[in-house]
Amino acid sequence: MVLLIGLLASVVTYLGGIFALRFRDKLHLILGFSAGAVLGVAFFDLIPESFALVSSTHSTRFASMCIVGGILIYMVIDRLFLKHGHSHGHEESLVLEPSSRGVVRAASFAFHSFLDGMAIGLSFEVSYSLGAVVTLAVLAHDFSDGINTVSAVLKGTHSKRRIYFWLFMDAVAPLLGIIVASLITIKEGLLGIILGLFAGFFVYIGASDLIPESFHSHPTRFTTIATIIGVAFIGLVVSIAG
Repeated sequence: MVLLIGLLASVVTYLGGIFALRFRDKLHLILGFSAGAVLGVAFFDLIPESFALVSSTHSTRFASMCIVGGILIYMVIDRLFLKHGHSHGHEESLVLEPSSRGVVRAASFAFHSFLDGMAIGLSFEVSYSLGAVVTLAVLAHDFSDGINTVSAVLKGTHSKRRIYFWLFMDAVAPLLGIIVASLITIKEGLLGIILGLFAGFFVYIGASDLIPESFHSHPTRFTTIATIIGVAFIGLVVSIAG
């Protein structure tokens, strides 16, 4: 049963990536939506879960420090190792930046999907009802994860092989997470720290990267609406699931 859910999560993630590829001529709108979705996942999903898990062993201040630490760590990586590209205003040239930036972002999203899978597996070990709620939340934003991953890689390369490779990695990650969750036990405090760090990563990616790039040389009205829709979508999903 749980493995079937993992397969479903993989399919939903893959479909999100295909959607982003199909409508790549509207990449600025997709990036705008992705920015909102990333921020929504961070603030509505990862941060609350991090606080809840860390509170069993550490203070709320420590959980906040993990989130800020994630922002600072990703900022240092971004500034020291990843060089920014420049857009020239055309849809097909919007994605001009070193591919290493897209790889790091895509790997971050894939690891988040892996943690999603672990969350599903561990929640079903607690109870069927909890597992069902967590599964609903994961499936609902896995589609956005696929979009986010493809958007990240598209900004650094037009290579279909690399795009599909990272989409595959992101799609298979939830299933791998479920399998790993069935084999090991992770303490709540440690999982909360990991989620906090990735929440910080996502805040940085959304606010410092995707939002500015989404409206570069494009009317801000539609990209802003797309970002708001992305935030609202994740917020609605998490509210319904919770």
